[in-house]
Amino acid sequence: MAHYEILIIGGGPAGYTAALYAARSGRKTAVIEKLSPGGQMATTSVIDNYPGFPEGVDGFELGEKMEQQARKYGAETIYAEVTGADLTAVPKVLHTSEGDLTADAVIIATGAYPRELGLPGESELRGRGIAYCAACDGMGYRGKVVAVNGGGNTAVEDALYLSKLCSKVYLIHRRDSLRASAVYYKALEEAGVKIVWNSRVTALRKEKRLTGIELENVVTGEKSELACDGLFVAVGRVPDTALFTGQVDTDGAGYLVADESCRTSVPGVFAAGDVRTKALRQVITAAADGANAAHWAEDYLLKRV
Repeated sequence: MAHYEILIIGGGPAGYTAALYAARSGRKTAVIEKLSPGGQMATTSVIDNYPGFPEGVDGFELGEKMEQQARKYGAETIYAEVTGADLTAVPKVLHTSEGDLTADAVIIATGAYPRELGLPGESELRGRGIAYCAACDGMGYRGKVVAVNGGGNTAVEDALYLSKLCSKVYLIHRRDSLRASAVYYKALEEAGVKIVWNSRVTALRKEKRLTGIELENVVTGEKSELACDGLFVAVGRVPDTALFTGQVDTDGAGYLVADESCRTSVPGVFAAGDVRTKALRQVITAAADGANAAHWAEDYLLKRV
């Protein structure tokens, strides 16, 4: 059974930043990644808001560069799926599709994935009219007509953000009032956002890209079509934490409870990136978490008896 001083679950920006810092500290470090470097970031064709890339950078390319940089300093990548974990054991045990591994400290960087609408063609249109993050992808729709699906604070914030870039923004909500804070109503009106009440998206219209959406009024059953260049889905995110339920404290939404030190409720276990409780989930904040997690993992290893 292979043993590491620090094992990192997840090869996104949080995971590989943690690996870079941990390896540079001289710790035997490995990242366990089930697909390819980059995580959710790898599905974004152009990232415009990551420092150092004035022309933007492809998310998959950035993920590969992060892996290469961590590898340069000795971090390994193990391509496997984590199927179970005993995080309270000494040493900690991770069960993977490639065999069991042990570690003195574990950094969980499994991320969170956007909740989809589940419509036919949705996955194929991702990056071609379907998006899940206004701050990440909104610039690509400058001057265009877009719709935002959702009624919570995130959906409203996305609509307000897009209203500064797009020629027209629609906010589609299946109820007759928003779940978002009441203070947003006036802001939406002032921004010129058109709210489509009591409606849900039932189909996507496309050629090579999204060209519009079909709507159904949930009260009357009436159907209509809305021509748009983009649909931003803001109906929540799902943290990838099922494997750790019952071992590490989570909040009401299932995110791992950890502060800026990235320490969780279990000594020697840290949470970095979108998987932890936090206000902003972006590539840059995930990378920052990775650095913090590695720092405090090193501190834990130095202080343990």
